[in-house]
Amino acid sequence: MIKRDNFKLSIIIPCYNEKNTIELILEKILQSLNDYKIFNYEIIIVDDYSKDGTIKILENLKDKGKIKIYFHELNLGKGAAIQTALNSVTGDIVIIQDADLEYDPVDYNKLLTPFFEANADVVYGSRFLGGGKYVRIHFFWHYLANKILTFICNLFINLNLTDMETGYKAFRTSALKNVTLKEKSFSFEPEVTIKLSKKKYKFFEVPVSYNGRSYEEGKKIGLKDAFIALKAIIIYSITS
Repeated sequence: MIKRDNFKLSIIIPCYNEKNTIELILEKILQSLNDYKIFNYEIIIVDDYSKDGTIKILENLKDKGKIKIYFHELNLGKGAAIQTALNSVTGDIVIIQDADLEYDPVDYNKLLTPFFEANADVVYGSRFLGGGKYVRIHFFWHYLANKILTFICNLFINLNLTDMETGYKAFRTSALKNVTLKEKSFSFEPEVTIKLSKKKYKFFEVPVSYNGRSYEEGKKIGLKDAFIALKAIIIYSITS
């Protein structure tokens, strides 16, 4: 079991065109780490070929302490950014943190507690459990697509997740590195879920807050991504 007073946390931030939020999310992360007295950590940002000025902001952060920054020379997708970051992870636990402000780092303590108290291997922050500080009411069709994809994934892996598509996922590093990830897009979510479940790792869910963005505010995932995720669920359920 990982001990609360003797662990290192790795925070992976896939980033694409987030000039308006990247500095704010870093401020929130650092505040949360300080509040929870987590001093042994690393933040790994992978920019996925941003074109809006994000790269210039990140270049000014390159030499700031425990922050590592990598730059893709092509836009490859969220999954590819996570794979790049994993190559340099040195922590005991990994949290995936989107670069926008949809998920609040104030929930880090919720995500981490099952590792310390229940010997968790995987912890998902669910937007649908209830008990989060707040959940923005948003996009019925996104909600329905998330529910359908989670339901189909559960059928294949025999789990009762409420939010497979959540952007807040935490992993024991040894578990995450024990699977080979291939998906470069948002279909990272079903791929990693299926591959870890097939290895019988222990999953937990905790309620988290959610402040979903509109497309005008920069939201990137769309309907076509739901079909790509469905394809990934079927492929990895059969082949993994």
